[in-house]
Amino acid sequence: MIQGCGSNVGKSMLVAGLCRAARRRGLSVAPFKPQNMSNNAAVTADGGEIGRAQALQALASGLEPVTDMNPVLLKPESDVGAQVIVQGKRLTTARARDYAALKPQLMGAVLESFHRLKAAHDLVIVEGAGSPAEVNLRAGDIANMGFARAADVPVVLAGDIDRGGVIAQLVGTKAVIAPADAAMVAGFLVNKFRGDPRLFDDGYRLIEHHTGWRGFGVLPWFPQAHLLPAEDALDIASGPRGDGITIACLTLSRIANFDDLDPLKAEPGVNLVMVRAGEAIPGDARLVILPGSKSTRGDLAFLRAQGWDIDLAAHLRRGGHVLGICGGYQMLGRSVSDPDGIEGPAGETAGLGHLDIETVMTPDKRLSRVRADHVASGLPVEGYEIHIGRSQGPDCARPFAMVDGRPEGAISADGRVVGSYLHGLFHMDAFRAAYLAGLGIQADPRRHAAGIEAVLEALADHLEAHLDVPGLLALAR
Repeated sequence: MIQGCGSNVGKSMLVAGLCRAARRRGLSVAPFKPQNMSNNAAVTADGGEIGRAQALQALASGLEPVTDMNPVLLKPESDVGAQVIVQGKRLTTARARDYAALKPQLMGAVLESFHRLKAAHDLVIVEGAGSPAEVNLRAGDIANMGFARAADVPVVLAGDIDRGGVIAQLVGTKAVIAPADAAMVAGFLVNKFRGDPRLFDDGYRLIEHHTGWRGFGVLPWFPQAHLLPAEDALDIASGPRGDGITIACLTLSRIANFDDLDPLKAEPGVNLVMVRAGEAIPGDARLVILPGSKSTRGDLAFLRAQGWDIDLAAHLRRGGHVLGICGGYQMLGRSVSDPDGIEGPAGETAGLGHLDIETVMTPDKRLSRVRADHVASGLPVEGYEIHIGRSQGPDCARPFAMVDGRPEGAISADGRVVGSYLHGLFHMDAFRAAYLAGLGIQADPRRHAAGIEAVLEALADHLEAHLDVPGLLALAR
């Protein structure tokens, strides 16, 4: 089990790289994360949802993602509450203070999923969440040491030297966790070192001396990490502005399922700009994307608070294009109604009015992989749906796609505003090329999936070169 001294220390990447390294040794390996918190979910082959990072780790392992790889997924809906997904299905929505009461029953599901994976594979590599040093959350813990002790899984603790203070991160963790938890730690590693790792030799020895833990190496910064799918929207950085066409994406407060952006980020002819709170939509944007949201009405209010509704109207007056995906599609309509208070307080919110549709939130959640035909190009596409709510109106007579013979999505009369519930379509190379060609962009002929595979191979090589990978794998019980 890889645990970290905090969030975003590189645990997901480390697990993905170790999964690929183990697979290259001929082992049947599976990833596992007991509890994840993310609105960027993947739809699994068994019809559930898990964190996007576990889907990437499954790819590194040569497996189809299944719900057992992430049995508890928390999807924040507000600052104080989150939807609780257990083994792929929604259990409830809980406020943070009430979630602790659920943990005893959730541990049973976590261990059940873990033991199924353990029985089916030679090796399971586990990713922790946050940090075990958050000892105020230790009671009932299912994400870090609580799981490690219940499942008897040895732990390697990762520190992030790029943030500074890595010695305090690791030594301090040893100081604050309970002795029985510390006994689960088989060693440590230092991640994200910039420069010559030998310059940290003295610090490395200090950590070994003060903790008594074995060191498994210092891992230099992996420059290709940004090419792998991001789980946190804050990890999607706007690239340097080149000569390409600008595509702007609004960074909504509850942005969800933004993996749609990954292939666009990798396109050399595209300047992908993540528009943050307080920033204006770039005036030279050819396309503005309204992404998915875990709280459509809440993010409509957030969007208006940034003045993006005004920017969008100006963008369309200049002849620009707009694409709304899932929650973004709902926002583009005339209204979003939530009579049962599914996403928050019951009520109705006026939409942006760029599509002649209305959306009503319904309790049933559509969660499925989808094969469709893109109407404009005639190309077959594959993606997924993961949403609540149904949208209908006159603009639906101009569908974006056909799914099993039924129309899906909507297009404005002038063709410049498009909405769809389908995620993941830009991963389809032919569709991406056709869509970008309509914007005057020549797509990169390289296959996106092949690019991800190449980065995973490079990541495994990177770990093999700088960490004691045989020693890490030998820890497994």
